Amino acid sequence: MNIEFGPELESFRQEVAAFLDTAPTPAIREAGRKTTSVFAPFEEAIAWQKILNAKGWAAPAWPKEYGGTGWSVEQRYIFAEECRKRQLPPLLPNCLQMVGPMLIDLGTEEQKRKHLPPILAGDTYWTQGYSEPNAGSDLASLQCAAVSDGDDYIINGSKIWTTLAHHSNRMFMLVRTDKTGKKQEGITFLLLERTDYPGMDIRPIIGLDGFPEQCEVFFDNVRVPKSGRVGAENDGWSVAKHLLKHERGGSAASPALLHSIARIREAAKTTLSPFGGALADDAVFQRDLGELEADILSYRHFEQLAISGHPMVRDAAYPSMNKTMNSELSQRVSIMMTRVSGIEAVPLQLEALSVGSNVAPLGSDFDLIAMPYYLNTRATSIYAGTNEVQRDLIARTVLAANR
Repeated sequence: MNIEFGPELESFRQEVAAFLDTAPTPAIREAGRKTTSVFAPFEEAIAWQKILNAKGWAAPAWPKEYGGTGWSVEQRYIFAEECRKRQLPPLLPNCLQMVGPMLIDLGTEEQKRKHLPPILAGDTYWTQGYSEPNAGSDLASLQCAAVSDGDDYIINGSKIWTTLAHHSNRMFMLVRTDKTGKKQEGITFLLLERTDYPGMDIRPIIGLDGFPEQCEVFFDNVRVPKSGRVGAENDGWSVAKHLLKHERGGSAASPALLHSIARIREAAKTTLSPFGGALADDAVFQRDLGELEADILSYRHFEQLAISGHPMVRDAAYPSMNKTMNSELSQRVSIMMTRVSGIEAVPLQLEALSVGSNVAPLGSDFDLIAMPYYLNTRATSIYAGTNEVQRDLIARTVLAANR
């Protein structure tokens, strides 16, 4: 199967490159250089989304009738490549890659008209209310309850690891609406149209990298309208599974990984090897970096097979396969970054990492982000369903298909 991008796409690549070379502001470019997570600095990521939306490029994967680009999958991949070449901040995924595509597929016409335009414009930002203190990878064990009361639900309970909830003005969440029968059958999917309901309390959590990316959210008799329900009551599990397909396999990740390899190789040229000379010339380092790069190139081939329409992308196991490979490669890249930075990566430099702070880092820009990125990627094999759970899903899906 041909997965090469033909010369007819070169003019498109040049158009993208010309725009990306001029459109981002200095603050947006700085945010891209200082991104140490899947989630870029919030204000700059939203500002970049607004610029892209004005161009009509904010949601490359959305259908054109909902504000998408109408690009082919090859064009979307080229766009991702060109963005990463310039270290531009990734757009925040909860809206454009998760709740937005889910609403396009499963939302009512009223929900689409109401929510999709402000999502695209960056005027609303949605946090994901899934995990709970005793319901993480075993998400179906969630207990945050929503009791029917006329046209509303009354919610009591809590959520945790609620990413960027302190910056969000909307939330999509799973709630327990029935405690009888199978646990998956008593869950409902809700859209909360604000995050400042009476009785709702958001508390940021400081992560290992020093930043409050995650939050706890508490609900004490929070009343929300039933008009925010997606799908039928007690059928939220099927809605959530559909959304997770977008979360686990909704974007091209290999361009960012390969860009990191290039940065590692460049940084190693000025790093001393314990055995003398530059680390870039060390045979063991070359072997280890080469193995990692080869695995990323294999992953890129996997992504491009999916892009080219290979039948595997229609396989139910594809999102789990993609999530597992991407997360583990990200962790290996982060380890290699700290290996190159060495002791220069140890100081925690929160001010220097803040966009617009004008605080010069100790060491290079590469050293500045190496340790925060390493610490943040410890969670990649846990969130969106642990990799152990993903491997179980892959095994059961493949076995079921070959019986």
